[in-house]
Amino acid sequence: MTRLLYNIVLHLALPWVWARLFIRARREPAYRERIAERFGRVPAEVSSGVIWFHTVSAGETNAAAPLIRAVAERFRGDAILVTTMTPTGSARVGTLLGESVEHCYAPYDYPWAVRRFLARVRPKALVIMETELWPNLVAETSSRGASVHLVNARLSARSYRGYRRIGAFTRRMLERIDGILCQYEDTAERFRALGAASVEVMGSVKFDAEMPPDPFGVGDLGFGDSPVWIAGSTHAGEETVVLDAHLGLRRRFPELRLILAPRHPARTPEVLRLVADRGLSVGLLSERAHDVDVLLGDVMGTLPHLYPFARIAFVGGSLDRTGGHNPIEAAVHGLPVLMGPARFDVEAICARFAAAGCLHPVSGVDDMVEVVEGLLDDPARCAREGERAKEVVESNRGARQAVVDKLCSRLERVAAKPV
Repeated sequence: MTRLLYNIVLHLALPWVWARLFIRARREPAYRERIAERFGRVPAEVSSGVIWFHTVSAGETNAAAPLIRAVAERFRGDAILVTTMTPTGSARVGTLLGESVEHCYAPYDYPWAVRRFLARVRPKALVIMETELWPNLVAETSSRGASVHLVNARLSARSYRGYRRIGAFTRRMLERIDGILCQYEDTAERFRALGAASVEVMGSVKFDAEMPPDPFGVGDLGFGDSPVWIAGSTHAGEETVVLDAHLGLRRRFPELRLILAPRHPARTPEVLRLVADRGLSVGLLSERAHDVDVLLGDVMGTLPHLYPFARIAFVGGSLDRTGGHNPIEAAVHGLPVLMGPARFDVEAICARFAAAGCLHPVSGVDDMVEVVEGLLDDPARCAREGERAKEVVESNRGARQAVVDKLCSRLERVAAKPV
């Protein structure tokens, strides 16, 4: 494949891009806002000559926020621009970084949109978090003299196979990247096999994540002495499995309570119906509900503050095709973790918890009931696994400072450059 062919395919898909945006806007009204930014129209208040970080969505923003703060402190004379692709990511930028950075959506990878964006912001450097590699974005940024860096990089075996099918195209894109700082050696080996030159292993900065501010003031959830488990960052289809498992568990543990936190709070009405259909009492965190079978976490950014109320956690995005969300947020609070089989986005992290015996694979209702029941039946075992989970987090800390030092040494070469 060549960039010309890629761009032809991209333009043929434009009607589908608009349709998908419209569909998402029906579910999440925030997608109706700031659409012009997605096609390269930059808000007037955004500076030029920026150091640019691209973090995609909420998870990447959470992990990147301490790194971005450190870079902003080191380069006080430079404007820092953070772009995302999702409204949830946009909201996290505001919550975690506030006025210390500037923000807008990144453009879709249409060459004209990317060029319009770059002509306006004129970045000195682009720092991409994790895996958001778009050929036009990388090529056009590099061709304007800005350095391009991939940080906290991960590349699953599945993604590697996809990139390998278009090997020459991938290699030309990777040649434009000045440095890749990988989470683990398996990712580094895959990038090298694809033709990347400057690749280093630093560990995952997600283990160094700080407790974010509580945007709501969660307070006391009113569960008393009742046992509680939590399902965090769930997607459509996963809530059905979790709720059916909860019904099964309550036959043995009638006082058991569930905290259910969908990945996208805009799905709250849909999830409320699922709970009500099963005859369970349900309340909303936003309404400070108490004494309910299921508490629905419908306030963005509160999940890290809900985990401490539970004994066991299921982490979503792992029973569908999403690829799994971050189990560290639960493990840091000493919770054994359950995840589905689709963990390719966090496979290296999950492997560390699995090796320590505190991550349980589940594929459906029966598995989920069996694992949670076993942990509730044996509180000492549950506590041991929770301690192991915390130990995994502690033993893997330290990557953030190493990444900050490495990245800043590279950015120093371009920060003083005129734009």
